[in-house]
Order: sequence, then C-alpha cells, then structure tokens
Amino acid sequence: MSAGLFGTRVIAAPMAGGTSTTRFVEAVHHSGGLGFLAAGYKTVGAMRDEVQAAKAAGIRFGMNVFVPDMRQLQPSAEALAGLERYRQSLLRDASRYGVDVPPLTVDDDDAWQGKIEELLLDPVELVSFTFGLPGADVVGKLRRAGSMVLATVTNSAEAGFAAERGVDALVVQHGSAGAHSGAFLSAESPAAGRPGDRSSAPSTTADLVREVRAAVGLPLIAAGALSDAAEVQSVLAAGAEAAQVGTALLRTEESGARQLHKDALGSDRFTETRPTRAFTGRYARALVNEFVRDHDDAPQGYPAIHHLTAPIRAAAAAAGDADRLNLWAGTGWRSARTGPVAEVMGGLLAGG
Repeated sequence: MSAGLFGTRVIAAPMAGGTSTTRFVEAVHHSGGLGFLAAGYKTVGAMRDEVQAAKAAGIRFGMNVFVPDMRQLQPSAEALAGLERYRQSLLRDASRYGVDVPPLTVDDDDAWQGKIEELLLDPVELVSFTFGLPGADVVGKLRRAGSMVLATVTNSAEAGFAAERGVDALVVQHGSAGAHSGAFLSAESPAAGRPGDRSSAPSTTADLVREVRAAVGLPLIAAGALSDAAEVQSVLAAGAEAAQVGTALLRTEESGARQLHKDALGSDRFTETRPTRAFTGRYARALVNEFVRDHDDAPQGYPAIHHLTAPIRAAAAAAGDADRLNLWAGTGWRSARTGPVAEVMGGLLAGG
C-alpha cells in the first residue's frame, strides 16, 4: 500500500510530559514512521532546543501544541471554589510523601503566543494542535511559513469547524485513545458525558473515520486503540491517510516515559482504563489506580488541576508508587510491547 500524503502509514503520537523525546522521534523516523515532538508543558526555549536537535539529526518530524481554553483560564467564582475544594481533597495524598499542594494557578496558557512566534521564526514540516482550534490567522501564518497544519478532532462537528479554519488535515481521535481527549465542543457538558464513553459515539476508530470522511474532504489521520497491523489497515481502509499510535510505543526502549509507567502497562494489577479528570482537570484515559478511584468526582479545571497534582505525581514516581501516578493508556494497552521502537514499528507496518 502507498505511504500516502505523510510518507508513511504510521505516525507516532505526540506524548507530552517527557515521552516523545528527540531520541524517540528519531527512532520512529529510522523505523519507517513519522514522529511528533510535544510542546506541551515545555518552555519556548525547551521547545526550540528540541526542534533544533531534530533538524540537526536530519529527520522528518512534527510539533504538537496545546491550544489554551480561555474558559478554563478565566474560571467563574463558582468554578474557583470547586477547584479549591479539590485542592483540599489532595492534601491527604500529598501527606503520604511529605509534599505540599501548591496554591491554585489558573492562568497558565502554556506560553501559547511565544510558541507560535517561535514556530513562525523557525518553521517545522508539520504543526498539530490539540484541546481546541487556533485562529484562522494563526493557521494562515503557519501555512505561509511552510508548515502543514493539523487539528485534532473527535467528531464530525469539530471536523467541520477545523475545516473552516483552513487547516490542511485532521487527526481524528476516537474515545479509545490513551491520555487526553482532544474534544473541544461541549466536551465537558453533562449531556456529552465523558469522552470515549458516549453511547452515541462510533464504536471503533474506523467507524469514526468513516463518519468524519463523510463530513469533510480533508486528509485524515486516525487515532485510538491502534495496536497492531490489522487495526492500522482497518483505519486505512476506512479512508485515513495514516494511523497515529501512542500507547503501542510507550513501553519501547526509546520512549521517554517513566519506567514505572512502562511496567504498569505490562502488569496484571491493572485491569481497565477510564477517562478521568483526577490528574489534570481535563478528561484523559488512564489505567484505573487508587488515585483515579479516589478522585472520580474531580472537577473540570485544566491546567489548574495539572499544577495541583504535579508534586504528588512526581513524589509517587520517585517512591515507585504506581497508584498515584497518571498511567495514561488507550484501551488497547495490553498489546503494548517492550523492545526497540524498530521492532514495534515493524509489526505495525507489516502487511502494507
């Protein structure tokens, strides 16, 4: 089968928080895939350093950027009170490790403007966005700078809005995908339910691709529980240009994920995944551990809750305590394998 628009049938998802390192993305490139670096949680300088390192390595790559949600950065008095109550609920978790829960931080936009300016000064081949849509002006400037612009969507309505902004392609994320949902239209409303748990949602990633393909004419990248070659082929047959995988590569040698996270994905202790707001205030699919169960009522509030739980997560990792660490995982996590990226990528690319 042709490698298509992106030069490959398999793309490594951007995994923020240290997983998608330059070394990891380079390994993906040399294995026949295309990798994305993740600007999320990094300073502009740190993002710049990774871009320069990847360019120096002579590899193809993209950069993913979080879109700030002004509704979350300017919470109401009621929302602030709910966040403070959640902060108080975390004191017991923090006391296990002798760390403090920091004061609320609600206005962190992840250096949005600085990152866009840097990507215009030093363009990369592909720029993808998640958690929302950049303005049409930003899309236009990036395209004129020579970047292909991708938006992450979770349904046909979001796809339509993204197409109107002038993006080049869409990452179509099914609810089975690990880590944060990219949903941005009424994703947190009671009627919508938890991302990935909506009864009306397409049951498979291939079904979602077909739904979005019928709504827009843009090239599509499919994401969500694509853990083997057969699943990759299923989304290509449904109309995707490529499959984006994350959890399938998390346990590889080159992945920058914590060893505790890698080991948890292979442990019999964990038996299910669930979308949870407990760690960051935004729904993200994770292995169900004690922290997820204890904080099932976590409120909406990204990135405020991300900052509140950061010391607890760091201390849990240092203590080897997988029950209070964010163990991001898609529903196909049991298929994740250890070994070099090249071996896992070889399996995903087989049969093309």
